[in-house]
Amino acid sequence: MATLGDIGMSALINILGAFAFLLAFALLRIQPLNDRVYFTKWYIEGQRSSPSRRGDGLVGRFVNLNYRTYLTFLNWMPQALQMKEPQIIEHAGLDSAVFLRIYRLGLKIFGPIAIVAAIVLFPVNASGGTLFFLQHDLVVNNIDKLSISNIHPKSNKFLVHIGLEYLFTFWACYMLYKEYDKVASMRLSFLASCGRHPAQFTVLVRNVPRDPNRSISETVDNFFQRNHPDYYLCHQSVYKAKKFAKLVKKRIKLQNQLNYNQLKFERNPKKRPTRKKGFLGLWGERVDSIDYFEQQIKDLDEQVKIEREKVMKDPKAVTRAAFVSFKTRWGAAVCAQTQQSKNPTLWLTYWAPEPRDIYWKNLGIPFVSLSIRKLIISVAMFGLIFFYFIPVAFVQSLANIEGLSKALPFLRPILDRKLVKSFLQGFVPGLALKIFLLLLPSILMVMSKIEGHVAVSVLEQKTAAKYYYFMLVNVFLGSIATGTAFQQLNAFLHQSATEIPRNIGVSIPMKASFFITYIMIDGWAGIAGEILRLKPLAFFHLKRMFLVKTERDLEKAMRPKGVDFPETLPSLQLYFLLGIVYMAVTPILLPFILVFFAFAYFVYRHQVINVYNQKYESAAAFWPHVHNRIIASLVVSQLLLMGLLSTKKATNSTPLLVVLPILTLTFHKYCKHRFEPAFRNDPLEESMSKDLEDGATELDGEFKSQLMDAYLHPIFHNIEGVEDEIRIEKN
Repeated sequence: MATLGDIGMSALINILGAFAFLLAFALLRIQPLNDRVYFTKWYIEGQRSSPSRRGDGLVGRFVNLNYRTYLTFLNWMPQALQMKEPQIIEHAGLDSAVFLRIYRLGLKIFGPIAIVAAIVLFPVNASGGTLFFLQHDLVVNNIDKLSISNIHPKSNKFLVHIGLEYLFTFWACYMLYKEYDKVASMRLSFLASCGRHPAQFTVLVRNVPRDPNRSISETVDNFFQRNHPDYYLCHQSVYKAKKFAKLVKKRIKLQNQLNYNQLKFERNPKKRPTRKKGFLGLWGERVDSIDYFEQQIKDLDEQVKIEREKVMKDPKAVTRAAFVSFKTRWGAAVCAQTQQSKNPTLWLTYWAPEPRDIYWKNLGIPFVSLSIRKLIISVAMFGLIFFYFIPVAFVQSLANIEGLSKALPFLRPILDRKLVKSFLQGFVPGLALKIFLLLLPSILMVMSKIEGHVAVSVLEQKTAAKYYYFMLVNVFLGSIATGTAFQQLNAFLHQSATEIPRNIGVSIPMKASFFITYIMIDGWAGIAGEILRLKPLAFFHLKRMFLVKTERDLEKAMRPKGVDFPETLPSLQLYFLLGIVYMAVTPILLPFILVFFAFAYFVYRHQVINVYNQKYESAAAFWPHVHNRIIASLVVSQLLLMGLLSTKKATNSTPLLVVLPILTLTFHKYCKHRFEPAFRNDPLEESMSKDLEDGATELDGEFKSQLMDAYLHPIFHNIEGVEDEIRIEKN
């Protein structure tokens, strides 16, 4: 178990690491060569041009020669706080603005709690003295003496912890209510302020019944003409066209090569570019590059045309799903929120995701297979959680050197070295756990895709849910269970079975030291690494050196991405869980969490403004999940405190806590009925109001044309767009 000295060493390492990352970022961001990596958002919006074009000669294209910028290289810090929330919503979207509010919520909840805990709980816990008499049996340190474990069994001091648990819970619920109310209002205002866009008028229909006398398209058209005659406008069938998609991608690559060679010839008209006809141009007959790629594109266009006609005419290529568009928002809202058939398994309707939010590959999955897929993934998820107990147990063995040295004396000569022990207990366990979790979000995303969800936003929400449950079971409960077993191994092996519950009850609060080291590695150094963007920076320069030929290639090399919700939201919720569970048990953990929330808010604000580019806009649809999991953390905290007090023989005090989970769940139910409908449904009243404001009795021709093409698969859009002139970097 990490001692105060071990945590001090971990803090020193992580603070120095974070400072090094921040210093490197401050210097790298002002170099012209890195401008596209650290200001990606502004390039995408066309509000920033490469400083290399304004540089001072050849060297100035790569290195910033203006010495004044080095004197003010830290000015990015105040700049990150200048943009107000309405400006962030306009600049980056509501999802990004609400994401930042989660960090502010953490500060609002835990700031006052930490102050009260420091004033009240620290003196109460420190005055207990129980661990002084148990230190021969259990592994304890000075941090544990500030926890509830230091209180004598049957002590009246437990009433202080129970009272503060009530106070802290009420404060957290009050802040959650205010935040839910605010976010719901922001969502409704955001949706009301949005202009007309296809998702407001379109419904996704799945499990369309097959009719032997009609095609799927004819069946859809006939059904909605008959049942929604006044509001039905058009529909777009969903096709399975893997071969066609491959041909389109190949054509785009060839067009890019042709554009590059044409521009190369324009720069030097005296010499036409040439290449070899063999693989990657490495061998074979040397030919004119422009003529070669023009002929390749001409031949491929014939294949594309044939394959497209084949897909459009083949009934097997049409799936039992369609996007149905209506003349008014009201008509779409009625269709999306009502049952369409007497058979509830047919003609299933949902609000269509916005076009850029659709995960097209899953639209072709038969609806009947979705339940089977979800069952298989549930079983796989259980196996994955069970498998990951092995690395978690290994991490806890590193975190509890003293427990292992007592049980395995032959390791003591190595483990008792002070520097080795401090490094192993204070830094390595948290780092090892972070490494074991690196690939997990990608694995969980693949599992969510297999489940068959058709929107990228839903895929990310489902992945975040899986990751949260994994963090709850493995990282939190698993670390406590395996850590307690390793930590108190000597006590478990040499004491009677009746003493084991007492040792577990005393040991659970002591795991705060491990979580403190994890917070410093993941929440301090990890967040500093996020702003440095070392991986995107390296990939950008490697691609620029070997792959970038045109402006299109340069845009792809920037790899613009949005907030990584599947990973960041579960990690955030883990910090809420740790803070809530330990706020009345081992409050020494709270200052470390506050540093994380403040630092992360600062860093992600900068990233949202300058770097991230969201792929979609869900209007903060993820907020109910955030709220629900914070409520779950409150209930877990209350149940664990009840169990802990029962091991401390506080039978007279424990019943006082029984009411608290009931009150918390009642509050949750009220919030669910009060606010959640704003995130699930589109009120008919709002839809009608928007229609009346637009005068949308009839859509204008331009928007009607846009609506009819919006949900056409991207590969079926006119591929002539790739023939537009692509500018090459002059430098």
